[in-house]
Amino acid sequence: DERERLHEVARVGGELLDEMLEPGTTLGIAWGTTLAELLGTVRSRPVPGLRIVQLNGAINVEGSGLTNIATVLARAAPRWDATVHQSPVPAFFDYAGTREAMWRERSVQRVLATQREATVAVFSVGAFDAEVPSHVYTHNYLTGEDLRSLRSDGAVGDVCTVFLRADGTFRDIAMNQRGSGTGPDRLARIPRRLLVASGSRKALPLRAALRAGVATD
Repeated sequence: DERERLHEVARVGGELLDEMLEPGTTLGIAWGTTLAELLGTVRSRPVPGLRIVQLNGAINVEGSGLTNIATVLARAAPRWDATVHQSPVPAFFDYAGTREAMWRERSVQRVLATQREATVAVFSVGAFDAEVPSHVYTHNYLTGEDLRSLRSDGAVGDVCTVFLRADGTFRDIAMNQRGSGTGPDRLARIPRRLLVASGSRKALPLRAALRAGVATD
């Protein structure tokens, strides 16, 4: 079934990620259902100097997102003897101006700087109607108004909680002005970028992500 398919895809993704990790790696991770599954399958081995940095904020109006990502990263860090840099911001701000103000805070700038130092990234794509639901679409991150805005702008899914159209464009989608995720333009600067996705309903956002140039693997 789809859960078993997700587990197998995540297992193989974990094996590929393991091959990419070497001493001194800074690993960017975008949280979500697929990545939680992947990080539960990776083998334990020390990777000297490995740093893990969160590529998108996780807090929502109920606060549960932070608990989710903290649990996921807490599971991964001891497997590699890694240090973790969490992003202390919401997945989506209520106002674009709030994001602009937060981006000037030193604590947030430190995380953004670590994101820019990433040498490997691992992430999935989010779909509105995936067989195994994408976390951002099922845990009160988006309001009905947000979803209407996304559909009006032609969004088909997201990468790192940055929404994409089918042709891979993203810059003028209104919701992206309030998001905290790492955009395709910033992802493209990371040398190795592993995209892991499972389920036929992720085909459209997966193609959009490939058109946006976010993945090397």
